[in-house]
Amino acid sequence: MSAFHQLVRFGWQQALSCLFPVVIFASLALTKIIPLPLLPRYDWLLIICLLMQWVMLRSGLETKDELKVITLFHLIGLALELFKVHMGSWAYPDEGYTKFFGVPLYSGFMYASVASYLCQAWRRLRVELVDWPPFWVAAALAAAIYLNFFVHHFWIDVRWWLSGLVLIVFWNAWVRYEVGGKSYRMPIALSFVLIGFFIWVAENIATFFGAWQYPNQRDAWSLVHLGKVSSWLLLVIVSFLIVATLKQVKGAVVESEFNEKMDA
Repeated sequence: MSAFHQLVRFGWQQALSCLFPVVIFASLALTKIIPLPLLPRYDWLLIICLLMQWVMLRSGLETKDELKVITLFHLIGLALELFKVHMGSWAYPDEGYTKFFGVPLYSGFMYASVASYLCQAWRRLRVELVDWPPFWVAAALAAAIYLNFFVHHFWIDVRWWLSGLVLIVFWNAWVRYEVGGKSYRMPIALSFVLIGFFIWVAENIATFFGAWQYPNQRDAWSLVHLGKVSSWLLLVIVSFLIVATLKQVKGAVVESEFNEKMDA
């Protein structure tokens, strides 16, 4: 029973951390079914995302520091979307006033929702990193993974080499978290795989409700290729590395300010 209670607590904390993504998926479903007045669907989705972001900040579900991280991911996601849509990797076929070079602005919130989940889960589960690699190693790896999403269209795709590097760099790294006052830990590489897989599941739901469209889904919806898990896994790694780095920097600043006050 104790293990069951812990599982329920863990699931509840995860559900709270996933609030932003859940609202996005619910909005995708509802706007697909319900006729919308005045504005095209993509524009309503942007309004809903903006309102949800405001509610989360005003209600205290999200901190100002977390909002900064989420905004960064919104910009990173939009840059990737603009390039991928231009290259024909996927498309947004519906009309919208808030489309920019074929990309609706709400799409950046889908990336931001991943950052929102990571930030909130980090805070709620009191996540700590064990045997984390040096900053320059993690930063260089994150940059290489992100750049490969662009460069592989013109050169070779080195995602599998990068995946191997991830295993090497994070082989001894663990993530420690708390549930109900008890501490647990998990290999960091396993957490990458699990988050990447569930985002792939979410991607299938999103494409089913017309969030975007892959070339093989133009005539009828079909399951997103399982190979996309590797892409999401690498994107999750970039997201996790950015959040982890910013959390560590923030922690170092707070610790420095505390030491200065104690010395004074």
